Amino acid sequence: MTEHFPALIVVGPLLAGLLIAAAGWFNRKACFPMAGLTLLWVLWMCIGLTLRVVTSGSIDYHLGGWAPPWGIAYRVDFLNGIVLVVVALVAFLNLLASWNSVEREMADKAGAFYSLYVLFTTGLLGMVVTADAFNLYVLLEIASLTAYALLGMGDGRSALSGLHYVFMGTIGASFYLLGVGYIYLVTGTLNMADIAARLPALYSNGTVLLAFILCMTGLFIKMALLPLHMWLPNAYANAPSLSASLIAPLTTKVMLYVMIRIGLNLFSPSFTFEISGLAPAMVWVAVIAIVAGSVMALFQKRLKRMLAYIVVAEVGYMVGGFWLGNRAAVTGAILHIVNDAMMTLCVFLAAALIVHRLRTDNFSDLKGLFRKMPFTMAAFVVGGLSIIGVPPLCGFFSKWYLISGGIIAGHYGFVAALLLSSLINAVLFFRIIEIGYFEPLPGSDGHHHEPPAKMDEAPLGMLVPLWAAAGLLLVLGVYSGDIATRIIQFAIPEAIL
Repeated sequence: MTEHFPALIVVGPLLAGLLIAAAGWFNRKACFPMAGLTLLWVLWMCIGLTLRVVTSGSIDYHLGGWAPPWGIAYRVDFLNGIVLVVVALVAFLNLLASWNSVEREMADKAGAFYSLYVLFTTGLLGMVVTADAFNLYVLLEIASLTAYALLGMGDGRSALSGLHYVFMGTIGASFYLLGVGYIYLVTGTLNMADIAARLPALYSNGTVLLAFILCMTGLFIKMALLPLHMWLPNAYANAPSLSASLIAPLTTKVMLYVMIRIGLNLFSPSFTFEISGLAPAMVWVAVIAIVAGSVMALFQKRLKRMLAYIVVAEVGYMVGGFWLGNRAAVTGAILHIVNDAMMTLCVFLAAALIVHRLRTDNFSDLKGLFRKMPFTMAAFVVGGLSIIGVPPLCGFFSKWYLISGGIIAGHYGFVAALLLSSLINAVLFFRIIEIGYFEPLPGSDGHHHEPPAKMDEAPLGMLVPLWAAAGLLLVLGVYSGDIATRIIQFAIPEAIL
């Protein structure tokens, strides 16, 4: 059965998502264990595939036995193997933390929530593993449609924010699809390997450049690269917390993976970084995104909105690193996809636990939080320190590669933006620490005579996944060198120096 893992990681959860939706009508309590077992099985298969790639090389799989270009091919290699594990791991850990919150906040919608959750994960896994440009669009729509619903299931302004995401997401997907259409027009195929073989002879064709720009523009919208980011802060801040803590770590990272896949493997490094002429401008766009996203985070008064703008800045990290086009910078961009997914999961999951207990994430309501929720806040601090870039946590090592790549390229604007963003992140997280630890509790007389604060932690079932995510930040930091030298280096074409 192991030879069918590339297909089963998509087909399995796709069918399970439909079964979970049906189970929600008859036995709502069965939905959570069904979703959990499905994602655990998917995680096991993703780990197995990645280990097989490391030991034996890339895996090609033809759906239904139909060889491309007539059939759809799936491929697992050094670039996407590790991304598959990240997607499955983040989805599984976040799901474990969801039970208490979903049962309380949307008991009548639990079946729909878990079905959408599994289908969203299915779409992302399919986008990562597919080797067909149009099939990628189909799976992108599966992930997008389910994300719209997950983000809009909350109260208040979540539906309106989700509708804004629908409009922007549809525009982004349309740009990508139009680009794929132009690629098919000039190459006559949708298989990525075939496209890559035929495009070099067509680089002088203006249609190829137009197709490249259209595909990239669609991905920039979907990943919320500033100034195309306006959908993201409201969508994440107003969504149900456990929807945001799933979508925030994964959506932008998978879109960044697709950008790297198209730039390095569908087109070639020479076209992407030299012939297209876009690289210098894109690095400066990334610089602006890093600085603007970080500065806008300073002006927020809600925890989830602050974290959403940090995501906008982090997208700039990875876009800039990739478009610098040297080996150190691209290594940093790929490594940061892994690290930032786990860091974002950690801080958004901590925010979800805070909202679960306090029913709010306003800064003014976080006073005394270190006494009320010490374990949650300790994990939040670990996530914050990693985002700042404090060793030995993983955020330091991917930033080190990115800064090294900026120095090698002589792009000191990018290096300065990274350092400035790290300093602003320190201000942002230490402001939360100051409010939660040092500011007097409501009812204090201002002379340190404060009412006692009883510990009111989140349920253990939510704390365990949070601390697992926090612990993984240290594990990834310790093994960052191995990930870079044993996996990522083999994912980068030798043409990139």
